[in-house]
Amino acid sequence: MLLDFNGMKEVTIPGMNHGTGMMTAKMYVGEQGKIISSIIHPGGSIGPHQHETSDDINYVLSGNGKAICDGKEEFLKRGTCHICKKGSEHSIINTGDEDLVLITVVVER
Repeated sequence: MLLDFNGMKEVTIPGMNHGTGMMTAKMYVGEQGKIISSIIHPGGSIGPHQHETSDDINYVLSGNGKAICDGKEEFLKRGTCHICKKGSEHSIINTGDEDLVLITVVVER
């Protein structure tokens, strides 16, 4: 299966999960989960939320940020990957002056 994010509709989400600022995303949704190409713009964040039925894998393509998972801070930069396992709570914050660009894979289990 080939997914072409170039042709997918981009949506703008203000204050994702009660976070701050703006995020734009393109999303594929399937039976086993989601694949999301997203940008958290400077000053933006995804608010704290729990993954009750899935693992959330976030690979950083560019930018700088911070993930807080179950109270532990993890610093994000190009080439790092933050994993929020099923049952955990996390948030992601853009701490830089540039877009924080992520590929997120949500695996239902």
